[in-house]
Amino acid sequence: MSDVLTDLEERLTVELDGGPVSAIAGRAAGASPAAATIVVAHGAGAGMEHPFMSGYTRALNDAGFATLRFNFAYREAGRKFPDRPPAAIAAWREVIAVAAARAAEAGLADAPIWAAGKSFGGRMASMAVAEGMKVAGLVFLGYPLHAPGKPEKPRDEHLPGIAVPMLFLQGRNDPFAIPNEQLDEVAARVGPNAVVEWVEGGNHSFEVKGAKRPAAEIGAGLATPTAEFVRAH
Repeated sequence: MSDVLTDLEERLTVELDGGPVSAIAGRAAGASPAAATIVVAHGAGAGMEHPFMSGYTRALNDAGFATLRFNFAYREAGRKFPDRPPAAIAAWREVIAVAAARAAEAGLADAPIWAAGKSFGGRMASMAVAEGMKVAGLVFLGYPLHAPGKPEKPRDEHLPGIAVPMLFLQGRNDPFAIPNEQLDEVAARVGPNAVVEWVEGGNHSFEVKGAKRPAAEIGAGLATPTAEFVRAH
């Protein structure tokens, strides 16, 4: 999917072990330094140029944050099936290193770097943090707590060991998080650094039945709670 960049964005190439992948860096709007850099990964079924992703990161730029969205290697190569966790975690580490280097070059070495991701991308970020990747916090745009219809097999074993702030933005009708109480219970076990914000009526793509909106607008709408959470921490 093509994507016409804004004046705040530039294309980058990030070198991974499996080869180069595309990325798009966005500067914070206005004259003030960026409050933080938020690195954003796509979900399993769509790449970084999906309107949901661009809508989200551009709204964050407008809110005063730098962003860096990127493709995983499988997406860059045109493959359907996501990379295995070791490869995805390694990609996260490399992209975070690139974000840190860019912040340092801009004189913002002390500015925090956050990791955010849609579904698969967010889960892989959390696994990378559980394995030692250093970020200021995590934002999940629809955490895939379990496969649809299989709440008995949760993907939460690593979450209680994460100490950084975590924001779970989740649709009430997301089949990856039904029953909703299961995610609330996970957050309670993690502790006060984990916060769940429910989007009433939202599915896994945050679409609400009977309230059709463009994907870019849906993504942009999630930038507001993200910005509020990041600034609060």
